[in-house]
Amino acid sequence: MSFQLVIAEKPSVARSIAAVIGATEKQNGYWQGGGYLVSWCIGHLVSFAEAGQYDEKYCKWRYEDLPILPQLWKFIVPDEKKQQFEIVRTLLNRPDVDSVTAATDAGREGELIFRLVYQMAGCTKPVKRLWISSMEDAAIREGFANLCPDSDYDALYQSALCRAKADWLVGINATRLFSVLYHKTLTVGRVQTPTLKMLVDRDAKILRFQKERYYTVGIQSGSLKADSGRIASMDEADTLKNACAGASAICSSVKREKKTEQPPKLYDLTTLQREANRLFGFTAKQTLDYAQQLYEKKLLTYPRTDSQYLTEDMGQTAQHLVSDLLELLPFAQELDLTPEVGRILNSKKVSDHHAILPTAEFVKQGFTGLAESECKLMNLACSKLLCAIAAPHEYETVTAVFFCAGNEFTAKGKTVLVPGWKEIDQRFRSTMKADGKEEAESLNTLPEMAEGQSFRVTSTVSEHFTSPPKAYTEDTLLSAMERAGAEDMPEEAERKGLGTPATRAAILEKLVQMGFVQRKGKQLVPTKDGVNLAVVLPESLTSPALTAEWENRLTEIAKGNADPDEFMAEIEAQVRQLVKTYSCISADKQNLFQSERVIIGKCPRCSENVYEGKKNFYCGNRSCQFVMWKNDRFFEQRKKAFTPKIASALLKNGKAKVKGLYSEKTGKTYDATVLLADTGGKYVNYRVERKE
Repeated sequence: MSFQLVIAEKPSVARSIAAVIGATEKQNGYWQGGGYLVSWCIGHLVSFAEAGQYDEKYCKWRYEDLPILPQLWKFIVPDEKKQQFEIVRTLLNRPDVDSVTAATDAGREGELIFRLVYQMAGCTKPVKRLWISSMEDAAIREGFANLCPDSDYDALYQSALCRAKADWLVGINATRLFSVLYHKTLTVGRVQTPTLKMLVDRDAKILRFQKERYYTVGIQSGSLKADSGRIASMDEADTLKNACAGASAICSSVKREKKTEQPPKLYDLTTLQREANRLFGFTAKQTLDYAQQLYEKKLLTYPRTDSQYLTEDMGQTAQHLVSDLLELLPFAQELDLTPEVGRILNSKKVSDHHAILPTAEFVKQGFTGLAESECKLMNLACSKLLCAIAAPHEYETVTAVFFCAGNEFTAKGKTVLVPGWKEIDQRFRSTMKADGKEEAESLNTLPEMAEGQSFRVTSTVSEHFTSPPKAYTEDTLLSAMERAGAEDMPEEAERKGLGTPATRAAILEKLVQMGFVQRKGKQLVPTKDGVNLAVVLPESLTSPALTAEWENRLTEIAKGNADPDEFMAEIEAQVRQLVKTYSCISADKQNLFQSERVIIGKCPRCSENVYEGKKNFYCGNRSCQFVMWKNDRFFEQRKKAFTPKIASALLKNGKAKVKGLYSEKTGKTYDATVLLADTGGKYVNYRVERKE
């Protein structure tokens, strides 16, 4: 009997697929049954080798060894994944396996994960590709009925491979180059560094901002209020206020405009991450993690998508989904809704996966058993679908202009004519108690008035200040990453921006983890090291527009419209140029990233400053030998940490009161004064002065 081997990306996904296709017998590292074997990777089973695995000399970071440009790329299986790799390798090469199905996640990264395992295992058997957007049983069955040759995805694989190689080359070479120059590990990345630069540029604008004071004069008659333009000085504002007090204002024009706000599009990953950050404070990574869990539970469609539309054959599915959700969701009860599903269908705007949707499985199961964070995300996806197919929001604006004391005043009003999709959005927000401080709809209905009408008015002065640019939040930064370089790109460029929807969350996390960015509430703010790094790196590494151009090239490779070898040659040339340009830097710049040394006290021998090091407290004067070691036997025997506080007291007073010293004789602890007994030699001694 021969088998078809199916390889998924994760154990949980393999389990779902196995259950649908009848592979129900659990074996060691795979499922079997119904003519199928179903195994899994654990994320990246095969990784790119580290630089040191090409040549031992690369284990040390030295300028002379740069650039590192592998001619033949090496791959490794990390130790913790060897066991599962061996299982997959054995299955791929089993004589009774006659064909293979790649069932890793349907996207660039998933394609790379499968291909590297397949190649490393030395397999040459024919491969088919499972390409699905939902983990529901029906979607899996349909996917297996429509398998296509994996060679259809060769261009996608080339694009994934180019991205990974480019990240390796830029990351390894630029990180080593600038770390060696500045004597500190400075992680540089193809996408994370331009992202950092955007944060640093915004931070600089905020710091440079100078607040300006201005005034406005308001006139009022009953419910009618109108305001002047900005006035620079208080005196000028007071003069106008006094001139208007008790005077008549004449209406010179009334302009009415009907406006329509179209419903929002469905979610792709970036818009979902942005809204979840704005409304619930979720980080981009949290949103992706929750969405992935919901996808694996079959309740949400594939989250790593960059499309906000459905394909044209999904009209019926969407129609059923909408009517089911109207009954299921508390905030949708008794909504008067005529679904316009056609608006969300556009096959041309769906590349690998359609927009994020709740599934039919979710309709059956509802919110039962879901964590609060998962419930919030499901509610977002449901409300977005209902908003997207609802009627447009229609309103009328009224702008009235008045003249009073020779000055112009303006009043603005707004009246809703058809609430449309905004009614659903507001119902959803009030039931979810979302914390997004959304601008409340300013519905200022103006009284009826006509041109030439005059009003007796009262007047007031109010003081205002100009506002600085706002610090980025994950919501606004994700939006900026998505739009980066867009103005410099041709209109038809399909993917503009930094990174992809699937990678942006990890990039933000890495910047925080490396200490270049910190979270302050919802804000993302660069640290001192982050600012310095963005300032010292060349434009070729920090320019969002250049990096966005690479991203666009990778998309063209995935579509088969660009040459992978040409792309890699350009990346290598960029790396060579970088190493050549930055061979040395000035001495004052070399200390840019050195942490400020902490002064503990004055040296008892030469009166210079004593600093805290990692392992000791040392005199800053190089010719002076004075040093107190943190692991000194005196303190270790007494089971007491030699803290900066103790060191500081010893230097200042020659003694320090220390609590909880351990006695080896009695096995008990005691409090005492420790004396500094400096003999002037290589080592410093200490003595205990017992309390009486």
